[in-house]
Amino acid sequence: MYEGVHHVSLVVTDLKKALYFYEGILGFSASKERPQFGFPGVWYDFGATQLHLITNVKGKALRGTDELDSRDGHFAIRVTDIPRLLKKLDHHQIPYLNKPDNKTPWHQVYVSDPDGNLIEFNGERQSVSESDL
Repeated sequence: MYEGVHHVSLVVTDLKKALYFYEGILGFSASKERPQFGFPGVWYDFGATQLHLITNVKGKALRGTDELDSRDGHFAIRVTDIPRLLKKLDHHQIPYLNKPDNKTPWHQVYVSDPDGNLIEFNGERQSVSESDL
């Protein structure tokens, strides 16, 4: 009966800051599918799942903090290149919680968006070759 997660919606208070974070830093591409609602926002596509950013100046992230805590509420996006993601975050001086050797079978990286929404990026663990040292 259930096919999967269709979308995750996040409240953002400043769409300009959110667009810079999601598009300018992370490199997400906006979907052309979003209808003209009576409020600003943006949709992003990830395979069969979407991320919806909804502008609400009175809104709050569910967490109420930008502290990086992997045990706090979050959603996860699977990535194909964790080292590339880490370089991008470092380049933009985005704080992250890096958990390459956690108890899951994948490498986890946690970041907070400008409104405190926590995002986990995960991907295959990379083996370190001698050329990487």
